[in-house]
Amino acid sequence: MIAAQQVCVLGATGSIGLSTLDVIARHPDRYQVFALSGFSRLAELQALCLRFRPCFAVAPDALAARQLQEALHGAGLSTRVLFGEAGLCEVAAHPEVDSVMAAIVGAAGLKPTLAAVEAGKKVLLANKEALVMSGALFMQAVRRSGALLLPIDSEHNAIFQCLPGDYSRGLAQVGVRRVLLTASGGPFRETPLEQLADVSPEQACAHPNWSMGRKISVDSASMMNKGLELIEACWLFDAAPAQIEVVIHPQSVIHSLVDYVDGSVLAQLGNPDMRTPISHALAWPQRIDSGVPPLDLFAVARLDFQAPDEQRFPCLRLARQAAEAGGTAPAMLNAANEVAVAAFLDRRLRFPEIASMIDSVLNAESAVAVESIDAVMAADRRARERAGQWLSRHG
Repeated sequence: MIAAQQVCVLGATGSIGLSTLDVIARHPDRYQVFALSGFSRLAELQALCLRFRPCFAVAPDALAARQLQEALHGAGLSTRVLFGEAGLCEVAAHPEVDSVMAAIVGAAGLKPTLAAVEAGKKVLLANKEALVMSGALFMQAVRRSGALLLPIDSEHNAIFQCLPGDYSRGLAQVGVRRVLLTASGGPFRETPLEQLADVSPEQACAHPNWSMGRKISVDSASMMNKGLELIEACWLFDAAPAQIEVVIHPQSVIHSLVDYVDGSVLAQLGNPDMRTPISHALAWPQRIDSGVPPLDLFAVARLDFQAPDEQRFPCLRLARQAAEAGGTAPAMLNAANEVAVAAFLDRRLRFPEIASMIDSVLNAESAVAVESIDAVMAADRRARERAGQWLSRHG
């Protein structure tokens, strides 16, 4: 009998983490939860620990860790509770862990994800910011450690499924002309431009197809999410920004496509449910039941496509510019966006000003080559400081 894979779920209380645990629960003979982490939803993290009984849990700080430790011990669990970035890195690199779901949102997920990579784990990458911020260093670590990196974003997972197994030789070498990255267009795809200044956080978070966290939902509304995915795709598939084209596809049924030089276009289709790419990566190269119902093409009836309007979605243009600039530019883009989205959710910034703040931060300094994680984090800090200064002047 084959031993069950030991899985560490970073960001267990978020939508990706919960979907991962749903898939794991369907296959108790194949997977066991070794570690869980959570940030703000501590009651939910405690409930998940009671259900899955992990060896480790990671809380955000010492106080939360002590409270969770007492609650779990009181319930008869031997789970050991760690805290902070050091705790996340420890469980991600733990020698008993086989697979790590990297689902912490934002820059906070970089170091734990990198720790898993450096430990040679099977890394299920949902934290796109790790590659956006430190793509060259991250991919060097993957090659050096022999880690298996599998994409979880539905778009990148779709591309992975549509590429031949030897695509690492280079896209041109395997006959790929371009990669088509699909986007739903979010909730404001048809909103009159003059009304965007008055949209609310609640409207921005009401995604028409996907159930996601608030930050990612706002990124989808601005299409910064697609811009970050473009940068991520460049690193995952060793592609130039010019080889990646974004296509708005409102139904979110085709998750991405690969266009070959012979005229063939391969697409991966499925219901908009993150359990599909999660189960694919968990079991790769095999297939397992994800709990997602079969795609009903007759119910879908039609598939629509359109080019993105950069006047409506300036964040997509800014992300492409950062991808082309390289170096520290993507890290600064990501940091400024995180500050801007947080300010918008706090009602201190209007929706179109998200792009204005990011544009200002990117223009404040020229990108330089990234030689260390410390340099990446320094660029991240400078960008956040400049974004805060912009907000104090304009917010």
